[in-house]
Amino acid sequence: DKAIMIGPFENESRGARERGTVAALKDAGVEVIQLSSPPSGEWASDPNLAIPVITAALLNNPDVKAVGYPGGQMLGNVSTYMQAAGRKAGEIFNFGFDTSPQIVEGFKGGWVQLTADQQPFLQGYLPILSLCQQVVLGLAPMNVDTGAGFVTPENYEIVAELAKQALR
Repeated sequence: DKAIMIGPFENESRGARERGTVAALKDAGVEVIQLSSPPSGEWASDPNLAIPVITAALLNNPDVKAVGYPGGQMLGNVSTYMQAAGRKAGEIFNFGFDTSPQIVEGFKGGWVQLTADQQPFLQGYLPILSLCQQVVLGLAPMNVDTGAGFVTPENYEIVAELAKQALR
């Protein structure tokens, strides 16, 4: 099997998640093509800028069975990438990180198959709690993994409303 993983691989801290995904895929015997995203975050700001790169990678590797995306902006744009490459919904297993209304639409249309829900409320609340505990109680900073939940075609409707609320 062959997969494409997109990410900021050269960024030591920000690329850790994507490098870990590549390692897990390789451990499972999957050949992985790594596409480095621009370090400036251009693709997150405008995911359409990645269309030529992703389309070229898919056209040059017609046997790719999965594509991994580094964030919600790009995962929310999956239908655009797949259609530009002449692919149909569900033909390629598209996965990534985050939830958003666009990703929910991707699930509804059959374009997105898996995402890690990173619980944005906890990502915002826990750092404030940690800072307060450091200042008031002298405790060490918290280190909490908020990305343990997975959203799939079978359960995306549960988080659909929460994804909309995150925009408010």
